[in-house]
Amino acid sequence: MSQDGAQGRYAGRAVAGGRYQLRDLLGEGGMASVHLAYDSVLDRQVAIKTLHTELGREQAFRERFRREAQSVAKLTHTNIVSVFDTGEDDLDGMTTPYIVMEYVEGRPLGSVLDQDIAQYGAMPADKALKITADVLAALEISHEMGLVHRDIKPGNVMMTKRSVVKVMDFGIARAMQSGVTSMTQTGMVVGTPQYLSPEQALGRGVDARSDLYSVGIMLFQLVTGRLPFEADSPLAIAYAHVQEEPVAPSSINRSLPPAVDALVARALKKNPNERFPSAEIMRDECLRVAQSFQAAAPSIVAGAQTSSGAGVGSAVFPPVEQGTPAPGPVQTPYQPGPYGAPTPAPSQTPAPAYGYPQQGGYQTPPQTAAYAPQQGMSTPPPYNLTPQPAAPVSGGSGGRKSNKGVVIGSIVVALVAIGGLITALTLNGGSDDNKGGTDASTSPTATVVAGHRGPDTSKTIETTACTEPQESYNDPDKVETPNFQFKNWDSVLACLQAAGWPYDKNFVDENTYGEDTVMRQSPKEGTDFDPDDPPEIQFDISTGNPSQ
Repeated sequence: MSQDGAQGRYAGRAVAGGRYQLRDLLGEGGMASVHLAYDSVLDRQVAIKTLHTELGREQAFRERFRREAQSVAKLTHTNIVSVFDTGEDDLDGMTTPYIVMEYVEGRPLGSVLDQDIAQYGAMPADKALKITADVLAALEISHEMGLVHRDIKPGNVMMTKRSVVKVMDFGIARAMQSGVTSMTQTGMVVGTPQYLSPEQALGRGVDARSDLYSVGIMLFQLVTGRLPFEADSPLAIAYAHVQEEPVAPSSINRSLPPAVDALVARALKKNPNERFPSAEIMRDECLRVAQSFQAAAPSIVAGAQTSSGAGVGSAVFPPVEQGTPAPGPVQTPYQPGPYGAPTPAPSQTPAPAYGYPQQGGYQTPPQTAAYAPQQGMSTPPPYNLTPQPAAPVSGGSGGRKSNKGVVIGSIVVALVAIGGLITALTLNGGSDDNKGGTDASTSPTATVVAGHRGPDTSKTIETTACTEPQESYNDPDKVETPNFQFKNWDSVLACLQAAGWPYDKNFVDENTYGEDTVMRQSPKEGTDFDPDDPPEIQFDISTGNPSQ
């Protein structure tokens, strides 16, 4: 349906008992439409996203959709599109869920990238890093609340007229993956294949680090003007995420410093444990790198490939996304300035469209493609939650240096560690076998050794997560297991004790997240159980010490 036709179709329609009057169509995709609307109660403009898929017919999905919207409504941050309301109404004879959102007058990030590609060949690195840092600032807030976006991509990032970054569509991907029979089955994935993390492509559980992988893909795209993995089918792209190593961005854009290559390479690690441990740390690194080099215009290598193509059939990797002209020689000199400073629009760039989602001719990869990983597809070995020890560094071919100081230092550290261990064992004196009532929070390996990382007390869970757990959408008599992973044990313990839930714990050596961090839980997040007969929850808790 054309936009004009859709505008005529919805003209004068209203939802929520007439409160929200639908006006112009801002954007339309395969699964949802976004309309400019007028809130007659608060006398303001809002944006309303309506889902027009078969999912709207399923009560289970509508309930999940409503709960996700309620969770997202709690997110308050400059870089997050605010959610004001949610509900469902009858549109064209079909029960249609909708979300009422903040109206953002601006353009999708993809449209901004299109303009920079036409002007420079890619987005200038300093601009791309600062935009990425703002996206990570939004994710930092959502991850602290236990919300993983699951679908980070340029189409879900808006740039306002004042160049403020706004991330939207939190919770929609999770609602899509809630097991609704008409769209999903066990092992199937719903999302945008070009931005999926390897664990999403394999149908495994996801956490905050999956979002960071998607951010890495997006940053690669911003600074090179193209995606790291492209193929002729969603499955081939998923295979590339799992098996292929991306090229260094500087092999496409010669103006990028090694620090950008290193940042992107870490974000795109196949093993989540090797990525940045949090959005906050990745954001800090983006800002540090942005300040560490002299901004320069992109220098695009003509014909550079983004992948070896192994394992993806006859896939062709175009220099830029389909629908975007291949960049030629840079005609406009890049003058770096304050972040968000407007740049002159090229003469052939279409006039900006205000609203969202995708506007101005920006063509994103097909959205919400569902696919199932093939049985027998070669996959990486299972992820180990503890990082692998670094390989020993061999000396160069130059003159040998004495390692006497290193040996003496190692002996001193070992003696201190042994003395501390003896002291700790003497003070502990008894077993730490807690099955649900009290807790002696001391780790059996509480000794501080070289490389030890202390506790992060900022990552907490509210006691209401246990005393008022989320109701199961499959069975109203059951509730869902909260997400305790990567939370500080003291807050988890307080939550468990407030609800009277039994638990058991085991300590593991791990120094990425720090002492007293919950590394694993069983049952997993979202598992249904009877609140009158809760299961014993098993926890693996970090000692903060490096793995032996």
